[in-house]
Amino acid sequence: VQLQASGGGLVQAGGSLRLSCAASGRIFSRNAKGWFRQAPGKEREFVAAVSWSSISTDYADSVKGRFTISRDNAKHMVYLQMNSLKPEDTAVYYCAASASASIPRSVNGYDYWGQGTQVTVSS
Repeated sequence: VQLQASGGGLVQAGGSLRLSCAASGRIFSRNAKGWFRQAPGKEREFVAAVSWSSISTDYADSVKGRFTISRDNAKHMVYLQMNSLKPEDTAVYYCAASASASIPRSVNGYDYWGQGTQVTVSS
């Protein structure tokens, strides 16, 4: 599975961005998809995840109520709508796919990773 993330950029605090992640290759539709982020000097951290059916979602407390994860299995896409952005949201954002049907929060729970897209929020 290859994952390609896009949609990052520079935005002012309070603004919005929508990240997209396209999957290709040997695609397993019945798997969880997640978004993680990594700021300079920090470990990669969980942001959000969605089950293959989209029935279940999970969010980090820091983004709950501001970010929304969604997926379109027919298009092999997963999205992250980010609203009310804050400077502390600045990071490289990575999409990931898990070979399991659960929605893990840990980095180790994901088997495939995209290359990352930079999100910078100015104050």
